[in-house]
Amino acid sequence: MATQNARADSLSLLLFTLRSGKLMAINLLKVSEIIPCPPLTKLPESHPHVKGVATLRGHSLSVIDLSRAIGEQPLTDPHGGCLIVTEISRSRQGLHVQAVSRIVHCLSTDIKPPPYGSGNRSFITGVTRVDNTLVQVLDIEKVIHAIAPPVPEPPQKTLSEEDISLLAAANILVVDDSQVALQQSVHTLRNLGIECHTARSAKDAINVLLELQGTAQEINIIVSDIEMSEMDGYAFTRTLRETPDFQHLYILLHTSLDSTMSAEKARLAGANAILTKFSSPELTDCLVVAARTVVFAER
Repeated sequence: MATQNARADSLSLLLFTLRSGKLMAINLLKVSEIIPCPPLTKLPESHPHVKGVATLRGHSLSVIDLSRAIGEQPLTDPHGGCLIVTEISRSRQGLHVQAVSRIVHCLSTDIKPPPYGSGNRSFITGVTRVDNTLVQVLDIEKVIHAIAPPVPEPPQKTLSEEDISLLAAANILVVDDSQVALQQSVHTLRNLGIECHTARSAKDAINVLLELQGTAQEINIIVSDIEMSEMDGYAFTRTLRETPDFQHLYILLHTSLDSTMSAEKARLAGANAILTKFSSPELTDCLVVAARTVVFAER
């Protein structure tokens, strides 16, 4: 399997700047609108990185001081700049930035993993070059998680003995370039008594598949992010479907975007199912379906 030959998908990035002037980017699909910074209401005892709450068309919107959230100097004019309104992982928030630059179009293969040594505190999922200028792609999930960790969900529903047995027989690989999202999925699996394999990129995932092929831990279910650097989830899925040894794998695409928007593209790529992040009960239900499918296919 030559990952460098995998077909790439195009994507659009919204470029923006903070006080330092360096270019950062966010996947345009995660952006609902861009507006001038409106008057904000500061809430008592709110997180220090939350500037306040705005009212947008009758709905409240939490506004994150992105500069402070990622460890940079605050904006020169705290009331200037603009808001990038994002909708990801079933939540909506405004990111206060210095200025929006422009939209650029590129291929997923143009987005490279963060430089080695960037560490766990890094708030980027990848880097690319635009007009020979380095652009850092924001890990917005990590920013949000650091400010507002998810509220614990209700206890998992009781699974039948049959479902527990099916899941115990599954060998699952979770692929996600966001450390936070990866940990959420792994946590759900461990609560089900399942240990899984993980990878931070499609390339690493392919290496895991090859390493475990023919062993007792050979992977039969993949839970993969879509918005990844170098090779996104669609290209990863197509690559597996075109590889005889891995055509049979059950592939669940797990996206921070609204899955209804991506369902047709996921189907055309060859995915078995798609799910919006992050709901532990819904992920559990999807994994039970995956395990049943795998077992029945092996009979």
